Amino acid sequence: MARKKLSAAQRRAQLIDVGRKAFAEKGFEATSVEEIASRAGVSKPIVYQHFGGKEGLYAVVVDREMNRVVEVISAAIASGNARERVDKAALAFLTYVKEHPDGFRVLSLDAPVASGRGCMSSLMNDVAERVEHVVGSVFTEAGYDPKMAPIYANALVGMVSFVGQWWTEAREPAVEVVATHLSALAYLGLRHLPHAPDAIPPLEG
Repeated sequence: MARKKLSAAQRRAQLIDVGRKAFAEKGFEATSVEEIASRAGVSKPIVYQHFGGKEGLYAVVVDREMNRVVEVISAAIASGNARERVDKAALAFLTYVKEHPDGFRVLSLDAPVASGRGCMSSLMNDVAERVEHVVGSVFTEAGYDPKMAPIYANALVGMVSFVGQWWTEAREPAVEVVATHLSALAYLGLRHLPHAPDAIPPLEG
């Protein structure tokens, strides 16, 4: 029986799925257009037609995963008291890691130098930048300086993302348990956060 011909939108979605899995398994540099085309059962020109090349496909995959992370974190901290927001943010991020391992692995692997995103840390910085406005609004409501939000956005995203990398290898304890420990660590600091932390004296040299 002949294979059903996919529409342009369906083919694009298929290539994104195939590309995500390939980049997650092998990284950007080791993944070729030939391999992506072969996995999708199409010719190389089809990949170029939709994305202009491997770099274009990678950029779409990364952008979609980053948007997914931002969406789940933003939704998690949109309501509730301070402790509830921290709890939900940690759990939401780790649930993303659990449910979308290929996407998280793409964000965790080194990016191509030409993309301007040199490594996992810079990708997570992008994610943190996208949720700064959410953290800033929380700070404003609590009477803190929203200009300090980038510090805490990067700290929280960095902490949870690196624990997420560890969890993808360990696979235990359950993400719900891991989230409670991360939340406790973060909240103990946030609960006693001064509006103007004391300056650290300069190091004596």
